Amino acid sequence: MLKTLTVSAAAAAMTLALPASAQDRDARAEQAFAELVEGRTAGEPQSCINTVSTNRLRVEENVGLVYERGDTMWVARARNPNQLDSWDVPIIERYSGSRLCRTDVTRTVDRSSGMFSGVLFLDEFVPYTRTETEG
Repeated sequence: MLKTLTVSAAAAAMTLALPASAQDRDARAEQAFAELVEGRTAGEPQSCINTVSTNRLRVEENVGLVYERGDTMWVARARNPNQLDSWDVPIIERYSGSRLCRTDVTRTVDRSSGMFSGVLFLDEFVPYTRTETEG
């Protein structure tokens, strides 16, 4: 009976720890996002953006997809950001030519192994432009 209580207590402790762990991941994701857009001002969200060069597109760990062009950084937050890490490479099936859209089928592969690592579901692309500092 003691053994059963110990296992049950351990299971209860693990159950209680899971929400804290999820909260920690969410907090890390929000911290990563805040650091990414620090010193920038958000613009109007858009479903699609024009992309000149896809080599400027990257996965931002715990955030989503980021595309930079000039002083503007477009961020499409992932609906499952805790599944993204810096080793993921986005593979996008585009349906609109040179435009990148939140509805394009996006999956990721691991950079080192080339193995499938997940599917991305994106929110709209939000432009963040550098805030001019007075000097």
